[in-house]
Amino acid sequence: METVRGYVDHIIYQNRENGYTVLSFVTEGDELVCVGNFQSVEAGETLELTGNYVEHPVYGHQLKVEKYCISIPDDAVSMERYLGSGAIKGIGETLASRIVKKFGNETFRIIEEEPERLAEVKGISERKAQEIAEQIIDKKDMREAFLFLQKYGISNTLAIKIYNRYGMNLYSVMQENPYRLAEDIDGVGFRIADEIATRIGIHTDSDYRIRSGILYTLLQATAEGHTYLPADVLKEHTSLLLGVAKEAIEPQISNLAVEKKLVIKLKGEEKRVYSLPYYYAELSCARMLHDLNVKATEDLLPIQEEKVRTLLRSLEEEQDIELDELQKQAVLESVKSGLMILSGGPGTGKTTTINTIIRYFEMEGMDILLAAPTGRAAKRMTEATGYEARTIHRLLEINGAVEEGRNAQFERNEENPLEADVIIIDEMSMVDIHLFRALLSAISVGTRLIMVGDVDQLPSVGPGQVLQDLIDSQAFPVVILKKIFRQAGESDIVVNAHKINRGEQIELNNKSRDFFFLERSDVNVIYKHMIQLIREKMPPYVEAKPYDIQVLTPMRKGNLGAIVLNEILQKYLNPPSPDKKEYFAGERLFREGDKVMQIKNNYQITWEILSKYRIPIDKGTGIFNGDMGIVADINETAQLLTVEFDEHRRVEYPFSQLDELELAYAITIHKSQGSEYPAVILPLLAGPQMLFNRNLLYTAVTRARKCVTILGSSKTLQEMIKNERHHRRYTSLNDRIREVGETEAGWQ
Repeated sequence: METVRGYVDHIIYQNRENGYTVLSFVTEGDELVCVGNFQSVEAGETLELTGNYVEHPVYGHQLKVEKYCISIPDDAVSMERYLGSGAIKGIGETLASRIVKKFGNETFRIIEEEPERLAEVKGISERKAQEIAEQIIDKKDMREAFLFLQKYGISNTLAIKIYNRYGMNLYSVMQENPYRLAEDIDGVGFRIADEIATRIGIHTDSDYRIRSGILYTLLQATAEGHTYLPADVLKEHTSLLLGVAKEAIEPQISNLAVEKKLVIKLKGEEKRVYSLPYYYAELSCARMLHDLNVKATEDLLPIQEEKVRTLLRSLEEEQDIELDELQKQAVLESVKSGLMILSGGPGTGKTTTINTIIRYFEMEGMDILLAAPTGRAAKRMTEATGYEARTIHRLLEINGAVEEGRNAQFERNEENPLEADVIIIDEMSMVDIHLFRALLSAISVGTRLIMVGDVDQLPSVGPGQVLQDLIDSQAFPVVILKKIFRQAGESDIVVNAHKINRGEQIELNNKSRDFFFLERSDVNVIYKHMIQLIREKMPPYVEAKPYDIQVLTPMRKGNLGAIVLNEILQKYLNPPSPDKKEYFAGERLFREGDKVMQIKNNYQITWEILSKYRIPIDKGTGIFNGDMGIVADINETAQLLTVEFDEHRRVEYPFSQLDELELAYAITIHKSQGSEYPAVILPLLAGPQMLFNRNLLYTAVTRARKCVTILGSSKTLQEMIKNERHHRRYTSLNDRIREVGETEAGWQ
């Protein structure tokens, strides 16, 4: 690391959104190009920079700045340069020269302590003198605050957030309760706050620390899908996190409940502890579900049933199909009830049932809306039904102005509900509690809601297990289709998926046309076959491009985890080339032509679709977790990486935002939910029992449309089929639904 002192001659490039800056810096008479993340740095300012010298292939010798601090100009020349740089509004070079000529090295002291004397300079009124002084003092306050925060190892980027949030109150916050940072500032979690508190000297068993640790533990639990934790589990996890006794945690749980920062509920002898937003999300959903669950009146039932049965007979004749009794029951329930759930595995006729429901309501002259959680799932729904389906986010009209770290804001809500008579949502197993609440808020009482999904697939990435809880509540009409139809039964993908789900072993003799198993024990051999399959064998067999063939893996880490597989597949499927630009984001390399995936919801990012003449023909906001695309361009000068997603939506990512992207030649099975691929390759050797279970294998197999190929150990495969264990989610939407139902029954 090198440290240099000098001043900013001029700004070459600055991205105002993320602070990435290229500047010309003068140090000891030499001009040096510096790059790094700077906030509130302007021409003329005196800086101390620390970083490493690098040789850029295009722009030559540079200092890559890791940290910086702003120094107060301490001589007349520096003061004149700073004042004349434009950093202080109302002062140009000429006026700066007059001020410094008048006061010399005393200039800054005069401005801060005797600002009225600035009026002695020609061209400065008393009012202007006061305005100049206020600007200088504001900048001094910020500078001193940054120096104070830097003592505790706080980066400039975080220092700006802290200063903007607390102003001059930051001193008392930092010295009394730095754990407030975790509650008040986006991007600051418990661990960062705890590091700062340790440097400041806050005791390990401080009440503030224990409370913050409890809230952090609950927040981490939601990242694992839970909406609450049993009190004993919460105490155990918090105790391990903080290194304090469980006995010290119990009273702080009670104190947080008194302060209404969490909710405690009893079920039998079990004490459940919720973060406030998650308890009220479940409760709110339960109330709205009961409001929507309007039954047809007794006198209308016979008429409606007869109409449905007549339609079903005509549809069966017209399309040469034969609906089974459960499919007919599903159509009847959708007509009789305001709310209905349709579930079933692959090949059981969910699509045929949905199409029949759509036809019925269409004949009734009703307005119908279709949606699914992801773009890929919505596209599949459109292809299967012939009706436009949108993502739930687009259906609810996502507001791109949502603040970072907050839940999504939608234009469609209880005050501006969706205009439809029937709403059908597919892939409900993927819907978490927050998205479900937003959806229900936008549906008026009287609108029918039909929810479709496979309850045996993995639950949502976000907190909750909405579909499972809805079925478990036994409060609403549920139809689970079970019969595998003849055409689907010809596919070993469908047959084997159902066998896996029932815990039955599958044939591995490779006599199938669409389900193959290659026994391999050497990971290097697995890599070799995987590359051959994607590059040569699979594309013509399933009539698809290599890009469309997806490697799915149970894990992120390990020799067959997504991280390592992506490095290997990138090397062979998109090798380096002089005409392909590259960029290292930390340890990850992105190359033009790479297959990538968005790994978090970004409601603000803008996309546009270009015509063949490069003219924008459509634009919008929002790219969501699981969206896949291709790296179309890397521009180091502008520090931007462009990705083209499905439907030709192009998005420009600042380099500082590349933590939102991952290579996607291989993805985890969890990330594949809601998607379907022409062919799936599944590498399986050994793995943790909690992860390598039947549920995960079933989800992976059902992602393939035309072909599944498993590479690895038949023993591991057989053990996965036997293994019913899966990660338990602590959720209670089903209990809230029952509670609300009992309350309403008591009122009647």
